[in-house]
Amino acid sequence: MFRYHISVFSVLAAIALSVSAQQSTPKMTTPAINAQPNSFDEAAYRKFDETLQFFRGRTAKDYAITSSRGVDEASFVPVGGIDQWVTIRGEDRNNPVILFVHGGPGEATNLWSLPYFFPWETPFTVVQWDQRGAGRTFGKSGPSVAPTLTVDRMAQDGIELTEYVCKHLGKRKIILVAHSFGTLIALKMVQERPDLFVAYVGTGEVADETQNYVVGYKALVKKAEAIGNREAFDELASIGPPPYSSYQGYSVMRKWSNRFEHADRFLPGTIGDALHAPGYSVKDLNDLLEGELFSGNILFPKTRSQTMKDLGFKFSVPIFFFEGTEDFTTPTELAREYLKAIQAPRKEFVPIPGGHFAVFINTDDFLRELIAHVLPLARPAA
Repeated sequence: MFRYHISVFSVLAAIALSVSAQQSTPKMTTPAINAQPNSFDEAAYRKFDETLQFFRGRTAKDYAITSSRGVDEASFVPVGGIDQWVTIRGEDRNNPVILFVHGGPGEATNLWSLPYFFPWETPFTVVQWDQRGAGRTFGKSGPSVAPTLTVDRMAQDGIELTEYVCKHLGKRKIILVAHSFGTLIALKMVQERPDLFVAYVGTGEVADETQNYVVGYKALVKKAEAIGNREAFDELASIGPPPYSSYQGYSVMRKWSNRFEHADRFLPGTIGDALHAPGYSVKDLNDLLEGELFSGNILFPKTRSQTMKDLGFKFSVPIFFFEGTEDFTTPTELAREYLKAIQAPRKEFVPIPGGHFAVFINTDDFLRELIAHVLPLARPAA
């Protein structure tokens, strides 16, 4: 499931890796696809980088925190025995705090998400965190963290980070918003330390990995039939339901889930956001790619057998699922089923137009629901 979407940033970072390799070793003898050895044009690259610096500067001005009560911090924080990259942004540090737990494994969102979370930074202070094995955190530690790369250890990291954020910003509790693979980490966090959290909001919720592909396949076929997409129906029929003996079947499912969820439009559009991101560089793109591959290879086999029972049914904080109405990656139907089985002081299923990336594609809708359902709970903690 977590490797279900091939990130556009992986492609972008692969190009960046190739560029950096050619820059540092101009006499390399292994050519890239459809390219000649020693074809790197350093002058052109430097001019391109200067152009990017201009756009990064403009982006920094467009999304600047201007309030005297605001907070805009980005630094490595000692968490779980290593330095982990954390950003904190908001127009008023007295506002309730959201910690966003990104998906993946290893798909840190700090690099490209500034435009998506900027509207959130008026009613909330938003904390983002490059998890162990992801993004700048991976760039700092490298693969030495492999023995410690487990969901349990990452949940402990999240708890330590929450304690730091509460102390740093003077809060008793914060809101946890988690996406996709991040929901596995965040659910453990609220189970182990409910005293630290106002509420849990899951989106792209992982409900049952053993049923994920089977339910997703049925939903894709149903969607293809409903809209009369013969190409999708025929391709899905040709592979039949999972499991598959090769990657081809999963590739077809990914293709049509991306299209039906409009991720095929969303992901390419974020390339510009990544290139314009203030304070980031080609090295960060490299770290994003390497961290994603590194974390996926280690964590995916460890989590592929997760069921609802493994995730837990009893929680001591309010539980919200803000789910895309047509999520074929972590199927909406499974998320509904899981929430029905959960016991919590309060629970609610909130539909958001879109699919697995509804938190980004329809970020304004997501924010509106956060303000309506979760902000009233957070005000006393703030």
